[in-house]
Amino acid sequence: MVDGNPVLYVIACGGRPAGELAGFVTHAQAGGWTVCVVTTPSGTKFIDAARLAELTGHPVRSDYKRPEEPDVLPPADAMAVVPATFNTTNKWAAGISDTLALGLLNEALGLGLPIVSAP
Repeated sequence: MVDGNPVLYVIACGGRPAGELAGFVTHAQAGGWTVCVVTTPSGTKFIDAARLAELTGHPVRSDYKRPEEPDVLPPADAMAVVPATFNTTNKWAAGISDTLALGLLNEALGLGLPIVSAP
């Protein structure tokens, strides 16, 4: 929670719908969510990271941080994988954590966080 609002991590994969993420972010914010955006490495090609950082007030992350670096995002209360690509969905199902996005999703499963995934 941030300022009494639950935190939603929006995980964006490498697909054209990721280019429309700003609308999803503002809709979630209007619903009372604090939103943070995380992308797969391929997802970075489709988003406007500066615009999303401006909308959310948080940097857009796509890589793991170094152990000595502080967390720049608040802990998630829920996650939405929007858009979910076939590649990420298959890796997630296999428990692979070779990207930050997949690592967070696998961790969220273990924590029992609510997750919505939409292609």
